[in-house]
Amino acid sequence: MTRVVVVTGTDTGVGKTIAVAALAAVGPGRVTVLKPVQTGVGGADPDVPDAETVHRLTGRAARQLTALDEPLAPDVAARRQAVPIPPVGDYVDHVRALAEDHDVVIVEGAGGLLVRLDQDGGTLLDLAADLAAELPAGAAVEVVIVTRAGLGTLNHTELSVAALRARGLEPVGLVIGSWPDSPGLAEECNLQDLPRVTGVPVLAVLPQGAGALDREDFLALAPTWFR
Repeated sequence: MTRVVVVTGTDTGVGKTIAVAALAAVGPGRVTVLKPVQTGVGGADPDVPDAETVHRLTGRAARQLTALDEPLAPDVAARRQAVPIPPVGDYVDHVRALAEDHDVVIVEGAGGLLVRLDQDGGTLLDLAADLAAELPAGAAVEVVIVTRAGLGTLNHTELSVAALRARGLEPVGLVIGSWPDSPGLAEECNLQDLPRVTGVPVLAVLPQGAGALDREDFLALAPTWFR
């Protein structure tokens, strides 16, 4: 059975790309990663594309479809750059095509669930819901939420879970994107409270700095981060 894993964050900068890499590292069979929209890749100091980071860490195939210069929400970046960007439906078609010849397709969002990926108001939540409705029999859509370890994470995570459930999507799990070397009281409590308040299990806890590992170490350690 083909699995399409849609990965979102509770916010930007929560460790989503490293979580995608970890999921790709442990995924069975033919695994590919798709980043529908990447922003912040232009200017004098461009960000490293997330697809490049995933490939560097895992060796898995990874690609982005739309690249925008400024580090803003995609619809805002496109408007400021005065360029058209594809509607969410086009991204759904790309995922469906990849699902035909891969065992696992991992889709990395931009920021959180309600960040607009196109100029028609389409979001990652829309993309996930459309995939769940349109994928052929024998394919499953799973949504993973990457969240912070510290203060504020309970509220942000509960809001993300509620938004998914309002569209009939039950998230399969949470990933804590960056666990500090010396966790404090808030982090330790949140690790216990996240599944309690959301009803969603914590699938993995990724150590701070995991993205700096070389490929050999990342692939060797990634399975140990999953619970």
